[in-house]
Amino acid sequence: MTPSPYKRPDVILVDDHLIFRQGLKSILTLDNIANIIGEASNGIELLELLTHLKPHLVLMDIDMPHMNGMDATKRTLELYPDMKVIAFTMYSDEEYYYRMIEVGVKGFVLKTCGINELEEAIVSVMQGDNYFSNELLRKIIKNFGRSKYDLTNDHEKLTRRETDILQQICLGLTTDEIAKKLFISPKTVKSHKSNLLEKTDCKNTPSLILYAIKNNMVEY
Repeated sequence: MTPSPYKRPDVILVDDHLIFRQGLKSILTLDNIANIIGEASNGIELLELLTHLKPHLVLMDIDMPHMNGMDATKRTLELYPDMKVIAFTMYSDEEYYYRMIEVGVKGFVLKTCGINELEEAIVSVMQGDNYFSNELLRKIIKNFGRSKYDLTNDHEKLTRRETDILQQICLGLTTDEIAKKLFISPKTVKSHKSNLLEKTDCKNTPSLILYAIKNNMVEY
């Protein structure tokens, strides 16, 4: 399902504000970033669209009526495990961040982000990486002490190389960028990522980032 990095992905926009969807559709289309093949104002409408549309990516608002982004993402990925989802979020959505990660979202971008960051997020996710808005990551680090969501803290079992790679992941580097920086192959980076997920009992890369924050392994 994943297209090559040089092909615009087919995207469905999900947001309950029509003017936001229209503006985003115009920007993504005019800047040749994505093909918008459908729009929905809530999760129920999205699931209806997915019965006859098969996008590469869903750009998902979190706070919506009838069916919110968390429930819509969970249901979508149960039905279509290979679908990629990027969450659009506001600072006030913090209670949903950890739950969205648990259900399998691939990236987070703030609704206040610029088009360059949104394009970076889309490209990263379509190439198999994850994307976490740096601004949002700073907020999570700042407020993590007040979070009720705990992660495994037995990080002493990680090797030095695994720790290095985890820190680079937290800095937002892609697999190829990590490989280049650490003078190893992308295949080796992927292997270390798999080991990290297994050793930390994390489900995905965003969970690894939260694991690192919880264990004071990254600073912003």
